[in-house]
Amino acid sequence: MSSKVLHTPILLFFIFFIVSCDDQLDLKPSQEIDELTALDSDANIKRVLIGAYANIRKSDLWGGRVLLYSEMLAANNELRWEGTFVQPREMLNKSILTNNTFVTDTWTTAYSTINLANNIIEAIDKVKTEDQDRVKGEALFIRGVVYFELVKLYGLPYVSENPSTNLAVPLILSPSRGGQNNGVVERHSVENVYQQIIKDLTEAEQLLPESNNIFASQYIASAMLSRVYLQIEDYTSARDAANRSINLALAYGKKLMDQYMNAFNNESDSQEDIFTIQVSAQDPVNAMHLFYSTPEFGGRDGDVGISGNHLALYEDGDDRLGQYEERAGAIRTNKWRDQNANVKIIRLAELFLTRAEANFREGTSIGATVLEDINRIRRRVLLPEKTSVTLEDILKERKLELAHEGHNLHDIKRTRGIVVDNNDSNFKYSFDDPKLIFPIPQRELLANSKLIQNPGYLE
Repeated sequence: MSSKVLHTPILLFFIFFIVSCDDQLDLKPSQEIDELTALDSDANIKRVLIGAYANIRKSDLWGGRVLLYSEMLAANNELRWEGTFVQPREMLNKSILTNNTFVTDTWTTAYSTINLANNIIEAIDKVKTEDQDRVKGEALFIRGVVYFELVKLYGLPYVSENPSTNLAVPLILSPSRGGQNNGVVERHSVENVYQQIIKDLTEAEQLLPESNNIFASQYIASAMLSRVYLQIEDYTSARDAANRSINLALAYGKKLMDQYMNAFNNESDSQEDIFTIQVSAQDPVNAMHLFYSTPEFGGRDGDVGISGNHLALYEDGDDRLGQYEERAGAIRTNKWRDQNANVKIIRLAELFLTRAEANFREGTSIGATVLEDINRIRRRVLLPEKTSVTLEDILKERKLELAHEGHNLHDIKRTRGIVVDNNDSNFKYSFDDPKLIFPIPQRELLANSKLIQNPGYLE
């Protein structure tokens, strides 16, 4: 079973691929809503749904940049930006300008995607009765995960004081035609946005089939819910969602790869993948490869370098150290080495770690004991099994297992950690420092008088 996401260009390769997987989806993707025709039939609504999937795999979202943002903002003197792009350098230096094009493009693509999902949900009665639950579930999943990325990037952490009044992003749940649905709308609170995310993903989990070929399925929605609940410190719900996802994923043949690096640089889903962005030679959109790899593998000159501060965190004999090698004058990770490899969004290992942490915090053993889940991660990387663990042990295991995969910033925020300045190690940013969130794009402020800029940024 595969969990694949399609890209936006209308290419015969992808049309053929879709047809070969599901003859009901012999459709071209659409990312714009035609006022007269796009939502008038089952076929056209499914076409728009494919366009929504296409949007989330753009480089501005899960095509790679969203993962890069987390690593740059939380580089913690463990990573260095060595590239010529100014946008990630601004993030590394905590000096993001309101006209940063990466920040603006992510906002724009996100709301375009949300609008597509909103249009699908509103027109769901036009879909064949037997497909309505699945199509609505997929649209809700897409809307929920996009809002999750937005609230993490543009709003203060949920664990900060006053989530009910701290501003996040506009919450738009009704559709528009012909483009984005930003309108003249106000920013909603962090709490309200998270409530909507949970509502969307919970309903999606209920509506989606267990297996859904190349699209969102039930265990993928459960996995995303576990990530959301962990971010807001609802450990019981995070544990239970992770456990549901694990059990169903295992039933469909998912498992940890025997060797750590076999989980990466795959041109098709590995058995460990829960959800990935599919990349191919015909459609090589992998922003993480672009920035992390080097010229001999089709990347740039090596934009992201790994410092000794990070390497020192690993135990002797940790097989995960095998991902690092010197190329283009610095230490690189090989997780993003190959140009046509899939972008990893969720791996099974993350779910085991979430379940372990949540069980530890709640004093439970739902699905497995804490030690069972931690030791299955450690055995895979040739480390000795532990006989007891602390919360610090669990969080460190998570940090090293998921290193360079876009988790760092969000884990620091939810655990109320700190980020060490890359230019001055004596200076530290608290987890809720406004410099660790994006500004509202200047373009949006000019177009919408109701938007309020984040603290620390000029209007």
